[in-house]
Amino acid sequence: MPYRAPVSDFRFLMDHVVGFSDVAATERFAEATPDMVDAILTEAGKMCEEVLAPLNRAGDLHPAHLENGVVRTSPGFADGYRAIAEGGWVGMSAHPDNGGMGLPMTLTTSVNEMIASACLSLQLNPLMTQGQIEALEHHASDEIKATYLPKLISGEWSGTMNLTEPQAGSDVGALRSKAEPNGDGSYAITGQKIYISWADSDFTENICHLVLARLPDGVPGTKGISLFMVPKFIPDADGNPGAKNDLRVVSLEHKMGLHGSPTAVMEYAGAKGWLVGPEHGGMAAMFTMMNNARLGVGVQGIGVAEAAMQHALAYAQDRKQGKAPGTGTIIEHADVRRMLTTMKAEVFTARAISLMNAVAIDMATATDDAGWQARAAFLTPICKAFGTDVGMESAATGIQIHGGMGFIEETGAAQYARDVRVTAIYEGTNGIQAMDLVARKLMDGGEAAFRLLEEIEQGAEAAKAKHPDLAEAVWQAAETLREATEWLVAQDNLNDRFAGAVPYLRAFARVLGGHVHLMAAIKGDEARLKLATFYIKRLLPEHVGLLAHTREGADDLMAITAEDLAA
Repeated sequence: MPYRAPVSDFRFLMDHVVGFSDVAATERFAEATPDMVDAILTEAGKMCEEVLAPLNRAGDLHPAHLENGVVRTSPGFADGYRAIAEGGWVGMSAHPDNGGMGLPMTLTTSVNEMIASACLSLQLNPLMTQGQIEALEHHASDEIKATYLPKLISGEWSGTMNLTEPQAGSDVGALRSKAEPNGDGSYAITGQKIYISWADSDFTENICHLVLARLPDGVPGTKGISLFMVPKFIPDADGNPGAKNDLRVVSLEHKMGLHGSPTAVMEYAGAKGWLVGPEHGGMAAMFTMMNNARLGVGVQGIGVAEAAMQHALAYAQDRKQGKAPGTGTIIEHADVRRMLTTMKAEVFTARAISLMNAVAIDMATATDDAGWQARAAFLTPICKAFGTDVGMESAATGIQIHGGMGFIEETGAAQYARDVRVTAIYEGTNGIQAMDLVARKLMDGGEAAFRLLEEIEQGAEAAKAKHPDLAEAVWQAAETLREATEWLVAQDNLNDRFAGAVPYLRAFARVLGGHVHLMAAIKGDEARLKLATFYIKRLLPEHVGLLAHTREGADDLMAITAEDLAA
């Protein structure tokens, strides 16, 4: 599956749309000069094109499998992982004190997207490790940091997150895994976890599991949960892998997609673990990793959308069918052109939102400013849900462009749809992301949302001199979104918010898309103006229907009974 890294698009967004210059102007990220950024994006893109993209099909056709209790990975994955680790791409944003590059999350996000486009199954491995690195940096003891962080950052060891149990999915507080003190500062961890991505491999020296479990005095629910580091091999006095811990991979799931990524059922039978963060403070520590992963998963969706678009475009430029002018290929048909342009416009929107999110994280890191922290928190569920929705929609559109051949596995179009489907489910379903947006993220009375909308309206006002029609459409959309946000904030019954949460999140993404496309039209070339015109005139108007749905509340929805649905 050939892939071309969209380095120029990342560079354009950073220079002209998402405000990366503010990040580079901080003392914390002063080394992120234009030359460094170009070098990083170029080198990462080259690795993705030449080393990782050829592995994508192999991972699908030759899945990871369990052999005598050991996970055997797909052909070439060990070499691909080695290229990622040796290039320093795992620890890009990790603190230099522990061997990381200390680079902005904006750059890490860009590189992660390219790796996801090239081979999503393999990209999951370093993504999980990156989240674990951040959790340990914020919550672990100095001893745990010294033992684990250098090895995780170098890629010698990899990390996982263990939350889900058969009876505890989104309801994490229902977990039954337990932790008993051993009397020496360690704990005996017992329980079963499911859906553990990259729970084992044959190309890292150690697998480091962050496991949620309950201490004997832990109260029921999430407030009684603690977090533990439980390694596959217990580090010896020199910090090297030592004795095998009492844990094992029970089985690997047979999945719809992501066949190259081993997803395991894990059993902990009194395995030795060490507390990360305070007792009963596990959810706060794990949420650090989960928030990192939510941005990362949104980016996975965008990466697949980009790859599916490139795949479909190549096919459309080659396939001849029916009477078509010009090249005579199906790209000359208006509906095929519509599908391809929609894919490109949506990828640009989702990519810009992810980089806006990353810039906010970087500014919060560099300045410790509450406003930037609030913006990062507000954008995270939008990035996760919209990015993965775009991934699924673009993959499905890619199949449609292929026609009957899209339904044939040999073309590779279907793999994108199978691989990306889970991204809307894990790290919090997209419905949960939307509920978080209209509840927790509006607890400030809508302040973070209104600040974003104010910037969008200011940008539209400034653009009216050059593109009055496009700018007016974006300004009006932002104002309609403001009114809907005010309505949501005024609702005391959370169910009235939840009933319209998903369309509200989608509408917010639509309006953000209008904003970034308008900025691109001002700063870019004729091609960017044409794409912006398509988006603002054809896709942005969807916000009207979405916000009408948002403001209907819950009464008519909940009046439809289970019996009505079954009738």
